Amino acid sequence: MSEEARRTGPEDVSPDRGGTRTPRLVVVGENVMDLLPTRHGPDVLRAAPGGGPANTALAAARLGTPTRLLARIGADGFGELVRARLLAGGLDPAGLVRAEEPTALALATLGADGSARYDFRMDDAADWRWAPGELPDTLEPGIRALHAASIALFRDPGATRIEELLRREHGRGRVTVSLDPNIRPDAVGDPERARARALRHAAHAHVVKASDEDLAYLYPGLAPERAAHALAALGPALVVVTLGGDGAFALSHGVEAAVPAPSVEVADTVGAGDSFMGALLHRLDLDGRLGERPGSRLAGLTEDDLVGLLTHAVTAAAHTVTREGADPPTAEELRALLGG
Repeated sequence: MSEEARRTGPEDVSPDRGGTRTPRLVVVGENVMDLLPTRHGPDVLRAAPGGGPANTALAAARLGTPTRLLARIGADGFGELVRARLLAGGLDPAGLVRAEEPTALALATLGADGSARYDFRMDDAADWRWAPGELPDTLEPGIRALHAASIALFRDPGATRIEELLRREHGRGRVTVSLDPNIRPDAVGDPERARARALRHAAHAHVVKASDEDLAYLYPGLAPERAAHALAALGPALVVVTLGGDGAFALSHGVEAAVPAPSVEVADTVGAGDSFMGALLHRLDLDGRLGERPGSRLAGLTEDDLVGLLTHAVTAAAHTVTREGADPPTAEELRALLGG
């Protein structure tokens, strides 16, 4: 790691006027109210706030990374539950926009192995209707990374404004731009347009995390390893791929590493990839790999570095699947699981 990275490590935190810590991570994207099955039968559902970007922001915050979510919150009862969840999770509220539109909904069904599938109800939802002036013109000093993810990357008019934000911050080179396409084929519209947009996003990112399902959508017919190399060729310094129960692998400037998934009893897989992403960003922050001159900070990652990143992230994801819903581990829980 560079001397500059050591000088600006995670201990360099300044309070804002409200007494909370200035965010080091900013996440942009949606909240979704998940309607989850219960043990009482298919006609009894549990409403639980979710959404990939919101889950990732909460996962990182729970592990100790001061985090802000840029999100439009629906003007309905579900929106109030969403807001309460975000504030209870310790997220910086400065990025939350009160919107007139309703909250996005997703009806979840669980497979025999606990895997989740979603039926979305979101055409008129607040989350993709970013208006001029609602997204920030600048990111204040102290912010080290901007992460974008999931459905909000693809649904206009908001998707175009998020793409402009990613392109702008990538060009400025002051923060690490991170991406998780988390593609939901039923919610992103025309497949060819969605693929093109996702690949443009990847070209404006320094870190990309994708699932094997994402890669199959982006590069039909390619094995995950070949697809990951194709993604890296677009410009990201670090590409990380999750393989569900088979673990994860990463590649960076010709260095590659893989780790297995811990063996656990699965309750459901809701939020597992989001916990993985939050833990990955948290560990990158701890290692001084996020911030100004992001390419330099991510240069020189060794196989041991990649194994450490992946182990941190797969452990967080594995713990999440042992609990119902998107419920990522706390810092204390993750330390205990890692034996630290």
